[in-house]
Amino acid sequence: MSDIKSIDWLERLQKDGYCIIPDLLPQSSIAALDADLERDFTETPMGHGDFYGFRTKRFGSLLRRSRWACDLVLQPLILSLAREVLGKACDRIQLNVAQAIAIHPGEIEQFPHCDHDMWAGAKGEHEYLLNVIWPLTDFNSSNGATRIYPGTHKRPVESLDQLGDPIVAASKPGDAICFLGSTVHGAGPNSTEDVRRGVVIGYSLGWLKPYENLWLAYPPEVARNFPPELAELAGYAQHRPNLGNYEGQCPSILLGEEVANYPQATDALRPEQLAAVHEFAEACRSKR
Repeated sequence: MSDIKSIDWLERLQKDGYCIIPDLLPQSSIAALDADLERDFTETPMGHGDFYGFRTKRFGSLLRRSRWACDLVLQPLILSLAREVLGKACDRIQLNVAQAIAIHPGEIEQFPHCDHDMWAGAKGEHEYLLNVIWPLTDFNSSNGATRIYPGTHKRPVESLDQLGDPIVAASKPGDAICFLGSTVHGAGPNSTEDVRRGVVIGYSLGWLKPYENLWLAYPPEVARNFPPELAELAGYAQHRPNLGNYEGQCPSILLGEEVANYPQATDALRPEQLAAVHEFAEACRSKR
């Protein structure tokens, strides 16, 4: 990560567990995305559950709902931050979620939580994900803006009493609210008469089961129209060694015009694994 601004935002992420990057995308692009999602926001029912909220609407699969969602997922600075945060613990990163959220008047504060708790693995050695919230409307302290608890990524939190005071992620369309999977956060209450809309784009370690089932959200007939980098993030790539394969091949073969009835299973190993396996195989062959 050579760009000075990128390094600055990375340092803030690592220090505080979050950062808010202003004016990262044109407001016109965000407005176009919001317009594309208008019918989805209207037709989607309110959630059911104390975590998702009874006055909150949520829906995923954004990459097939609007072409403008691609700009959010592939934003260069965000991708560089995600790869820097996650890259030491995985071969490649993946899209974890692309979800729209609308918090309606009367919604209460969401339970403060860490998103990495969706996975049961040991915590503390590395990050599991990076989330980015893109406001579709203004976020403020009254309409449900996300509340973030700085520094909680560096210490265990065993009860809500240990959290301290949150910051309110006040922001506007075009800004990017970034926070680590280990950072405690939650949506605020909406005491206004207006709906607070936003989109969350999350990136996780490529070897994890993602929050959103990517292959159901973006089957081959949909992903075939994605740029290659977006298709890879959306699950059409193997994570070495051999994870996420299709018939022993990279699942990207499903995006081609023809798919063999009987694909040839082919190793997809990391260099050190490839060398060790080859040395062993050669020794076995020499004994024959």
